[in-house]
Amino acid sequence: MIYDLIVIGGGASGFFTAINVAEKNPELKILILERGKEVLQKVKISGGGRCNVTHAEFIPNELTKKYPRGEKELKGPFHNFMTGDVMEWFEDRGVPLNIEEDGRVFPVSNSSQTIIDCLLDQASKFNIEILTSELVTNFNPLQNDDWELFTKSSKQFRTKKLVIASGSQTKTWKQLENLGVNLIKPVPSLFTFNCNDGRIKSLPGVALKSQVAIREAKLKNEGPVLITHWGFSGPAILKLSAWGARELNKLDYKFDLQINWTNTETFESCKEYLLEEKRENSRQFISKNPLFNLPKRLWEQLILASNITDKQRWADANKKQLIDLASQLTLSIFKIEGKSTFKDEFVTAGGVDLKEINFKTFKANKLPNCYIVGEALNIDAITGGFNFQNAWTSGYLAALAIVD
Repeated sequence: MIYDLIVIGGGASGFFTAINVAEKNPELKILILERGKEVLQKVKISGGGRCNVTHAEFIPNELTKKYPRGEKELKGPFHNFMTGDVMEWFEDRGVPLNIEEDGRVFPVSNSSQTIIDCLLDQASKFNIEILTSELVTNFNPLQNDDWELFTKSSKQFRTKKLVIASGSQTKTWKQLENLGVNLIKPVPSLFTFNCNDGRIKSLPGVALKSQVAIREAKLKNEGPVLITHWGFSGPAILKLSAWGARELNKLDYKFDLQINWTNTETFESCKEYLLEEKRENSRQFISKNPLFNLPKRLWEQLILASNITDKQRWADANKKQLIDLASQLTLSIFKIEGKSTFKDEFVTAGGVDLKEINFKTFKANKLPNCYIVGEALNIDAITGGFNFQNAWTSGYLAALAIVD
């Protein structure tokens, strides 16, 4: 049997491509091949099971700034299919969405199953065939520019057009490389930092807005930092990991993390503030009154690290102790000894070289009738719904090109 379109990968970008092709031409015979037992698994677990559909940033040039890799290439696509278009697409199909205070967009149901059901319903409506547990082991263009595909279960398929939507599936990347497509070596992105520092051992769950920096990689950011059982997480840390994916890989994930817990003070301004506190509140116990809106447990650990006891009053603190405390508050250094990733939400920096793609259509330049979308490309973003936006945009524009 010859299909009009076969999509390798049953994730967000694969489904979105297939559905939009089918909507525009319901007569086409379309097949989705998924290597796992279930489709749309990343959709299911994203946003803590709520599915962070996209982000309420409606200016294309501002949206592209959320992509460490792909910023330049996505400007054109985002001018053609953007966050507002995605929101309208889902709402038109019976999925009301909600914009949260931080800009993240979720279904009103607060359940990723709502998004999954929508995509499955649309696929069923247009008779899109879905086969799971079908790992594609080989695909090659034929002389007439059709494609021939083989799966691990010894099945053989033929299609007029092919979409690669297999994310960071290494076997697919290897096959593309064998066909002459250039790849950028994948490395992890969006990961947390492992740290065994005594100052934070008793502080899992503490979170506050801070400035963070990695001088070896010339990286800096600010935002919420979350102390965990294994080290550091939170938006500020994840942003560092995304922007520094390649640099941190070269450092083997061993580096110094500098944190300014006050977020706004410099070392000098902090030191002067502490000296003023000593003058104005000399009778108060240092440990009892956290400054700079720091959580009490963190404040206590930082004063201990400055060799200040919990029995000391401000009047008893000497100049060296105050200098040490100012340093702990604004220039804390933590040894990072590795990374942790949430396997199901794993994101890579790497994949198909962006020079290999026509970003008006997402067609592969070197391959006939072949389109590459979503995370299979060397495109990744920070957290907040931006990786899904790339999936929706690339899938939609590829669908337009396939139908044309």
